[in-house]
Amino acid sequence: MDFGISGKVAVITGGDSGIGQATAKLLAAEGVKIALLDRTKESLENAVEEVSKIGDVLPVEADLTNLEEVEAAKQKVVDHFGAAHILVNCAGITGAQKDFLELTDKDWYETIDVDFMAAVRVCRAFIPLMQQAGWGRIVLIGSEDAVQPYVDEMPYCAAKAALLNFTKNLSNAVAQNGILVNAVSPAYIETPMTDKMMEKRSKEEGMDFDTAVKTFLQEKRPHLVLQRRGKASEVAAVIAFLCSQHASFVVGSNFRVDGGSVATVHQ
Repeated sequence: MDFGISGKVAVITGGDSGIGQATAKLLAAEGVKIALLDRTKESLENAVEEVSKIGDVLPVEADLTNLEEVEAAKQKVVDHFGAAHILVNCAGITGAQKDFLELTDKDWYETIDVDFMAAVRVCRAFIPLMQQAGWGRIVLIGSEDAVQPYVDEMPYCAAKAALLNFTKNLSNAVAQNGILVNAVSPAYIETPMTDKMMEKRSKEEGMDFDTAVKTFLQEKRPHLVLQRRGKASEVAAVIAFLCSQHASFVVGSNFRVDGGSVATVHQ
């Protein structure tokens, strides 16, 4: 299937690994020029090496909690590619995982700054370029946590819920400019973030990694009917569709890629 986006420029945040890198590879295979944004130089270089085997890629170091660095990243993309048509925001952290009464203001602010405000900053930076082009696609990465509570991940849940609300609001604000905004909400995907979670569980519970994954599914994700971690490529496939010309009538929607993890029909 021809996605009809060859020659477009895509900015992918959190692009050094996991869903971001998988998306970069898939879009690059469709002829899209890629700007990979991340704050970790070494892992960013490794990701660029992988994506460059497929297509044109630009590494951009940026801390998305810093407005000046976001603006500098935008300028670097403009200087190199001259445009930006697609934005996929994959940057995120798990954040503080504590009992509610143990969570500090700092715990809340740090998680919200990365998981919500970073998306606001990059959208504000790159939307004007899409307006100039008269065409754009924005995909924001939410989570099952946005609609399904986990009491030990409250800051993350709140940030992702805000992101889904932001997705709907922003989609209404920019659709008239030819810019379509949607969200993709994964659950328990094989990424460095969930690897760290399972390594921590393995150590704390005195079990091997595979057992940690299996018991986590049984105890913490009983509705994930496929009973496995998802693959980054499975999420990237949905993201790529939303970036394509085939998604021209999809706007303000949230697509779950969660193996059935959310136990409700409510979005």
